Amino acid sequence: MIEIKDIYKSFGELEVLKGVNLSVKKGEIVAIIGKSGAGKTTLLQIIGTLDRPTKGQIIIGGTDVFALKDKELAAFRNKHIGFIFQFHQLLPEFTALENVCIPAMIAREKESQYKPRAEKLLQELGLAERMGHKPNELSGGEKQRVAAARALMMSPDIILADEPTGSLDEKNKKELSELLLQLRKEYGQTILLVTHDKELAGIADRIIEIKDGKISK
Repeated sequence: MIEIKDIYKSFGELEVLKGVNLSVKKGEIVAIIGKSGAGKTTLLQIIGTLDRPTKGQIIIGGTDVFALKDKELAAFRNKHIGFIFQFHQLLPEFTALENVCIPAMIAREKESQYKPRAEKLLQELGLAERMGHKPNELSGGEKQRVAAARALMMSPDIILADEPTGSLDEKNKKELSELLLQLRKEYGQTILLVTHDKELAGIADRIIEIKDGKISK
């Protein structure tokens, strides 16, 4: 599903990633751990095509993603990759339902196509009564479930989660861990997690540690 080949990333003279190689199978949950500054988030952003490597390849489902032009790459990202961020990244002026609809709106789908799908996702994630609420009216756990629904909106092949439990209390951390397992079971997504949370990392099929810009053997 994902082939990461000899990825390097530098910011000026600072070399953050130093030749990362990793294969991830379809439907696998992989946790990426490591100290702050080790390169975890940088790697996740490159896998998610939010940033380009200085050198190396990312192949997703047979597509060499960085061989795509910028417009093609943005369309690929919107269709194939869903993101869950630590601080949700929900638009405050939009309702929960509207936030979930955003990826489909970007893809210029018709409202009659995407709105029922968004409503169904929110219902499945226990937010049927919260669809019309804006982010400031939702709890931390509810915001993270809205973010998960948004990540699923385009039925992506991959979910990338960057410290998804970082802003949650213990109860909501446990609920999110259970939710990610549920998503894999019901939707079959490949899930990559960057986390400092040992309990969250514990749900993964594999744990990968990054030290000093490389995968620790």
